[in-house]
Amino acid sequence: MVPVAAQDRTIELLRQLADAPGPPGFEEPIRKVMVDQMKPYASAITFDGMGSIIATQGSQGPRIMVDAHMDELGGVVRRVTPRGLLTMQMLGGWLDQALVDQRWIIVGSKGPVHAVTGIRDVHVVPPEERTRVYSRDSLFLDVGAKDEAEVTAMGIGPGDPVVPDAPFTVLNGTDNYLAKGWDDRVGCGVVIEAMRRLATLPHPNQIVWTITTQEEIGLRGAHTAADVVKPELAIAIEGGITGDVFPGHPEETQVRLGAGPGIFLYDSSALPNRKLTALVKAAAAEKQVPLQLDVVQGYGDDSAELQKSNGGVPTVNLVVPIRYTHSHNGIMNRRDFDQMVDVLVALLQKLDAATVARVRDFTP
Repeated sequence: MVPVAAQDRTIELLRQLADAPGPPGFEEPIRKVMVDQMKPYASAITFDGMGSIIATQGSQGPRIMVDAHMDELGGVVRRVTPRGLLTMQMLGGWLDQALVDQRWIIVGSKGPVHAVTGIRDVHVVPPEERTRVYSRDSLFLDVGAKDEAEVTAMGIGPGDPVVPDAPFTVLNGTDNYLAKGWDDRVGCGVVIEAMRRLATLPHPNQIVWTITTQEEIGLRGAHTAADVVKPELAIAIEGGITGDVFPGHPEETQVRLGAGPGIFLYDSSALPNRKLTALVKAAAAEKQVPLQLDVVQGYGDDSAELQKSNGGVPTVNLVVPIRYTHSHNGIMNRRDFDQMVDVLVALLQKLDAATVARVRDFTP
C-alpha cells in the first residue's frame, strides 16, 4: 500500500504537471515545473539546443537514458480576423471531431486568455449537416472580442500558443484522474517519482533522465537529446492507449485501464529490443505487477529516435494506460501509475554493466 501522505503528494504532483501549459515549441511553463521537481534528486541538470532537460543520477556504470516528453497537444494562433475571431494552427495529432465546441487557453503576453471553438447552432443547421464533422479549417477561437483591436488589447496575436482548458480532477472519488495532456505528463510524473526513490536506493548505472520537447510534431527533442546523451540503453515512458471503452476493435489495442502498466511489443515507429523486453517482464514479475502486453498501429514515440541514435541503442517503450488520448479529457488510473514506477525502479536496479553488455550483444 502507498502511504496516504505519498498519495496526497503524488496527486498534487500530477495536478501540477497536467495543468501546466506546454504545447510543442512552447514548453517553458512545464519545463520550469519539471526542473524544480527534478533538481533535488539530480547531480546535474543541463539542456540541449531544443530545450530538452537532461538530468543525471549516478556517476559510474552504463549510460541508461530514461525518456519522457513534456510537450502536449495544442495549437498556435494563425491570424486575427477583423471581427475579433482567431484561427488556429493545430500542433500534434488531433482528430477534427475533438476540436469543436471546446474551451481553450491562449498563453498571451498579458497572461492566459480564455477562448472557445464555437459550434453552429442546431436550430439553423439543416438536417443533412447535423452529423457532419466540421473540419479544423472551418473553426474559430472566440475570445469575446468585437474586433481586432480588442484582441490586441488582450495581449494575444499570431504565434501565441494555445492549450486545452481542462483542469485536473479526481474523478468522483475514484482512483481515476481526469485531465488534459496525460500524453505525456503521466510519463513525466513517473520519472519524478522514480528519481525520488532512486535518490536513496543503490543502482549500478549512470541514469540520464531526459524530458524532451516537440515529440508531438515529429519526435524532434528525443533526436537531439540522444545526440547529447549517447545512451547505451534507453527506456521511453509514455501514455498508452486503452481498448476497454469502444468494443469491436480488439486488434487496435489490448490494454485496459486499471489492469497494470503496459509494454509495447510493436508500434508504427519502433520495435523493442527482445532481451530488454524480457528484462522488463522479469522486473514486473519480481514486483508481482501485472504487465499488459500491447501491439499498436498508428502510434509513434520517442523510442524510435532513441533506437536509431549512437550507432543503435536497445530500447523499449513502457506505458501507463490512458483513456481518450489526444483530446481535452484523458483518464489515467493511480494504481497503473504507481505500478509503473515500481517496475521502472526495479528494472533500473537490474541494469548493471554486465546486463547491458548482454542486451547489446548480437553475436550469433
